[in-house]
Amino acid sequence: MHTDDDLVPILEDAHASRTVSRAPVWRILIVDDDEEVHASTRYALGGVHAAGRALEMAHAHSAAEARALLRADRDFAVILLDVVMETDSAGLDMVEFIRNDMRMSEVRIILRTGQPGYAPELDVFNDYDINDYRTKAELTRIRLITAITSALRSYQQIRTIAEHKRGLELIIGASSDLMERKANGSFAEAVLNQLATVLQRPVDGIVCTREEVATRDDDPAALHIIGASGRYGGATSSNLSGICDPAAIELIRASLKTRGHCFNDTCAAIHLKSGTHEGLVLIDTAGPLPEAERGLLEVFAANIAASFGNVRLFERLNHIAYHDSLTGLPNRTSFICRLNDVVTRRTNVTVALVDLRHFSDLNNGLGQETGNALLTAVAYRMQRRLGAESIVARMSADVFGLIGPADLIRPERILELFAAPFEVADNWIPVGVTIGLYRSTGDEPKGLTLLRRANIALNHARHGSSERHAYFAREMEDSARARLQLVDNLRLAFRARELQVWFQPQVMLSTRQVTGVEALLRWPDGHGGFVSPPGEFIPLAEYSGLILELGEWVIGEACAAFMRMRQHAPRLEHIAVNVSMPQFRHPGFARTVAALMQRHGVANGQLEIEVTESLAMDEPRLVIGCMRALRQAGASIAIDDFGTGYSSLAHLRELPIDCLKIDRAFVTEIDSAQGGVFAETMITFARKLGIAVVAEGVETATQDDFLRSHGCEAGQGYLYARPMPLPELVEWLATRQP
Repeated sequence: MHTDDDLVPILEDAHASRTVSRAPVWRILIVDDDEEVHASTRYALGGVHAAGRALEMAHAHSAAEARALLRADRDFAVILLDVVMETDSAGLDMVEFIRNDMRMSEVRIILRTGQPGYAPELDVFNDYDINDYRTKAELTRIRLITAITSALRSYQQIRTIAEHKRGLELIIGASSDLMERKANGSFAEAVLNQLATVLQRPVDGIVCTREEVATRDDDPAALHIIGASGRYGGATSSNLSGICDPAAIELIRASLKTRGHCFNDTCAAIHLKSGTHEGLVLIDTAGPLPEAERGLLEVFAANIAASFGNVRLFERLNHIAYHDSLTGLPNRTSFICRLNDVVTRRTNVTVALVDLRHFSDLNNGLGQETGNALLTAVAYRMQRRLGAESIVARMSADVFGLIGPADLIRPERILELFAAPFEVADNWIPVGVTIGLYRSTGDEPKGLTLLRRANIALNHARHGSSERHAYFAREMEDSARARLQLVDNLRLAFRARELQVWFQPQVMLSTRQVTGVEALLRWPDGHGGFVSPPGEFIPLAEYSGLILELGEWVIGEACAAFMRMRQHAPRLEHIAVNVSMPQFRHPGFARTVAALMQRHGVANGQLEIEVTESLAMDEPRLVIGCMRALRQAGASIAIDDFGTGYSSLAHLRELPIDCLKIDRAFVTEIDSAQGGVFAETMITFARKLGIAVVAEGVETATQDDFLRSHGCEAGQGYLYARPMPLPELVEWLATRQP
């Protein structure tokens, strides 16, 4: 559910001047060719503080304008970049310009698009270090702030690491071998080998590390062994007190306490310090070390410390790159690497994607802090219950990924994990999930293939399965590919003006007078038929983001056609247009409707906006707010397909509506044994509320008689007229006798 976190545009200076004497800010560059996006982003981020600073926005309305701006001013932490602008590749070309031409490696880039079909390949994300990718329809205010905050934290870490790296480069000295080490184990082995070379004899030694937050500064038990040689070999999981004599333990204690090198007659403790971590190297000396050898060790220790810092830095970078900062789980990048390993080893596993249902509603209702705590609790339970045989990763805000054997990663086992609610902030929160699964066959070309098929199964479970889980099947992939092709064809057809708006009359049952029409979108094939039915291509338009532009065009066409119809039918009272949830979510929708009505001379009440019952119940606060704005703009509101959404009648009373449309399924029942009980109930309910009633799908005289006798004002269906293009409707209206 989206309410106050949806983006609502306001008027604001697009290029606010930067003052000198003020607190530091994070500068955000918004690159998009849609002014509505700029306005809504300004409003969404206005007054927001993230990562300890306020946000300042700069705006570019094209890739060319953004290039000119960046050449003059590079001081940006995050760039919000539209994928498709002047050309389909404008956004990705801009990314290449930022990374390669401008050499801006630290700035974080978030791609946004209204057309998910243009999502870049994974290689593009990796090659150009893209921080995030979102469709504009899903990027609500909360999600936008979350994405910005995550990007700013990443920017801070990269800047900090860059500063540390620059400092390290100044002190890198003698041992290139040590500096090339990228993991603790490899580093420890190289240290001991280098010590043997320096001392010109085999070394019995141990390399340890510890976090600086140990409870006691001189406590050897806080040390973790990462490498050993000689008589200590194989001791990497041992406790120091179990393998070192008391004299060595005391030497270690002294070194930790003084944070310096310490020597006795039998061993040497070399102290290492780098950032928030410290380490210690203990070697046997078989006697007091000569001063010359002590000096060699102290000089060498300086190199070890620098190299140790480099190793810790690399490990931190590696952790940031491959782990989710909130849950500590592997992230999407790491998950794909594991899938690539599966493909390389030809291992048969099951891959699952687990979507937390309605998580955004919970996040909005209880707050982001509670939402984060819930995600952490979910991650902990999944890891603990599934065990070491499985891999658990966080793929996106509310989707987790699983890899494991088929007997472990199965719907029943996963659903068991969510059978009990989660305790978060003294609340018990139930969590429902949707699951998509794919059983690998061992012949997949790459890890992304496994992930894509699990995602296809997840989408099928979301929209096409009553069980809330689904295994991938080949026909799903074929269907997904066909839908993508249909989206491309729809976009091309719209650009080529091949889509048409048809109209179906609505008849007053008592007088047979035509009082209204409904606008219906059609996609003719040019040969007397249709490419695809509206029930198939309109949901795809919603998914792809095309519905915003397409929906505005339909409303404009409907308004223009209505004024032409009234020349032949002056008693025509209204024209109805169906709208979708993405249109309702758009912050400027009511203003757009008002502007179109004014442009075409449509009076107040003559344009009726139809909303399906399920849409009205899905996000009621958002829908009610938009309905009120539409009524203020002069439109009337109708609930379409009434009776199919299983909504509360009491809740419907709260909606600011003018008309109920009874779904054709209940009209058809009039001719059956049911006898129209449901239709009669709906008519009675609407009349008590003072709301007009229109029955859809009226096809028989029996239905017409029943509806009229029970007080239904108007009907729409093949009994009166089929949907028809405008020229045919105008001719029909001109010759019709009421």
